[in-house]
Amino acid sequence: MSASLTHVTVLLEEAIEALAVKADGVYIDGTFGRGGHSRLLLSKLGPAGRLLAFDRDPQAIAAASQINDPRFTLFHAPFAEMGDVVRAAGYSAVDGVLLDVGVSSPQLDEAERGFSFRFDAPLDMRMDTSRGETAAEWLDRASEREITEVIRDYGEERFAFQIAKKVVAARRERRIATTGEFAALVREAVRTREPGQDAATRSFQALRIHINQELEQLALALPAAMGLLVPGGRLAVISFHSLEDRIVKRFMKAEANPDDLPKNLPLTAAQLPQPRLRIVGKPVKASAAEVAANPRSRSAVMRVAEKLAA
Repeated sequence: MSASLTHVTVLLEEAIEALAVKADGVYIDGTFGRGGHSRLLLSKLGPAGRLLAFDRDPQAIAAASQINDPRFTLFHAPFAEMGDVVRAAGYSAVDGVLLDVGVSSPQLDEAERGFSFRFDAPLDMRMDTSRGETAAEWLDRASEREITEVIRDYGEERFAFQIAKKVVAARRERRIATTGEFAALVREAVRTREPGQDAATRSFQALRIHINQELEQLALALPAAMGLLVPGGRLAVISFHSLEDRIVKRFMKAEANPDDLPKNLPLTAAQLPQPRLRIVGKPVKASAAEVAANPRSRSAVMRVAEKLAA
């Protein structure tokens, strides 16, 4: 594997430790990527243990072919579908679920994937290149309002409206087909830049999240994982930006404190909803040593919860 395609797994040891792996357990790695978490998890399992991995990226699926282990099964599917897929494979419950959310280093570092403005390449951005609409196709048909909302909501970009106007005006002349063309339009529209950050950063993030429905997938995956976990099973989620982390935090908090209801309701203790999760420890961040070795780990936050008995 070339240096440009190397993927350094974030919070590797911490994530597997958080799952409290049982040798004969069944586990889900919802984001196989290049298999860093999966390989370490497999090393903790005994002969009866099982690992079920998911990924949308055909290149990740190809990378997984290097793992020749009867305890390992990989599904080419989004992790939001884990409930149906795992049950169809004959498993009614699992002992742990790990989600490492977001884009992987190989996706960012391969120019032709169109995730990064560091290269001038086709504006694709699909995690699953075998299906769906590319970012260029969406920009070509979306309304000014839709573009504004996506860049504002998913990129938290102050100049979303100005960027959308630039895009709509530019595409009257010709289709915006490359990362370089889109980045140039964004830079023209953004009036002030944050120190150390390219003006196109937020818009590229927003477009990627929208094209891959990343937040919707995460919002579906969390209850799906919850439905599969056995009592005592662990859910560990690594996120890389505030929008993802907010969804995870709210989900875990709601499941751990379901009786957070208005006061003075005429309910007895027995009638109050019971917690289904116990939050385990505080959010975990990459160590200074890991950030120094892999700067992309700087924004990583892992939250862990354990399913309670019904």
